[in-house]
Amino acid sequence: MNDDDFIEQFEACSFPLEQWHHRAHVKLAYLYLTRHGFDAAEMMLRNGIRAYNAANNIPDEPTSGYHETITQFWLRIVDATVQQYGQLPTADEFFEFHPQLSQKKNHRLFYSPGLFMSPLAKREFVEPDLTHFPIVTNATEVG
Repeated sequence: MNDDDFIEQFEACSFPLEQWHHRAHVKLAYLYLTRHGFDAAEMMLRNGIRAYNAANNIPDEPTSGYHETITQFWLRIVDATVQQYGQLPTADEFFEFHPQLSQKKNHRLFYSPGLFMSPLAKREFVEPDLTHFPIVTNATEVG
């Protein structure tokens, strides 16, 4: 599926739930960042994931549903990767070229388990407590 179709299906909440996994989240972050810039991508991801979850009857409970810090963590990691290495023609190419993005547990380098899985981190973004995010000169801008 090409990037435009992927976004269209996600935003229409018709993207197959069985395919809504880590790779799809990273691809969506990449596409929103490179097409709309960091601030807009942040809002679009938050609102889009919440709407998609609601449309698919995913309950928002302590161990399921939208998690703000997870979303923000991956947005920042994808943004740092784009800033450091640049864009590629498609989200799939970007994901394949950066295998480190396939590691769902990367957050363990930045967050202690207690903080990352806390109710506060689920509800709002919390800064890492183990190490800082990579320094990026400025967030991805559309241009």
